[in-house]
Amino acid sequence: MYKMSGSVAIASIAPEMVRSIKRAEYDRMVELGMFDDERVELLGGLLVKMSPQHAPHASTVQKLNELLMPQVQRRFTVRIQSPLALSDDTEPEPDVAVVPLGDYELEHPTTALLIIEVSDTTLNKDRAKAAMYASASIGEYWIVNLGDRTVELYSSPEGDRYAEVRTRRMGDVLRPAALAGVAVAVADILPKA
Repeated sequence: MYKMSGSVAIASIAPEMVRSIKRAEYDRMVELGMFDDERVELLGGLLVKMSPQHAPHASTVQKLNELLMPQVQRRFTVRIQSPLALSDDTEPEPDVAVVPLGDYELEHPTTALLIIEVSDTTLNKDRAKAAMYASASIGEYWIVNLGDRTVELYSSPEGDRYAEVRTRRMGDVLRPAALAGVAVAVADILPKA
């Protein structure tokens, strides 16, 4: 009997035979506890495993929360590693999302003014997410690149890509376009060298 590896097997299946998962189905599976023992997110109809968090990653997410919360208080909501219902087949859980004020007890937010992913072992995946966020008209997306000690800024979404991509380093200050008065120094985000 011939055996194929997982990625080869999937690649050899005709696209019209593959059925993606819809967000409503995914949410129901979550309610039923199907993923209680693993961390996954729904990206383009596919279940994608989320990597475990190392200490620098978790610390950076905490710093971002502490820096953003007082600056956006009563104007926006900061959500940490919480779902965003971006489309019928996409529900990512970004590390940080600044969303409009609202009641999210029954439904996840459907948009964000700023999304931030902290990347140590997931840089390629986080860069690939830029297309998904641009398609959802997220105005600004940051990747805190722990390996290079930089922050990648993606802005001006056009279709499934961002027209502007810039890199910020130690000494730079980040000022999200949609969040008037908010300023975050790169040095305040990154772990100590």
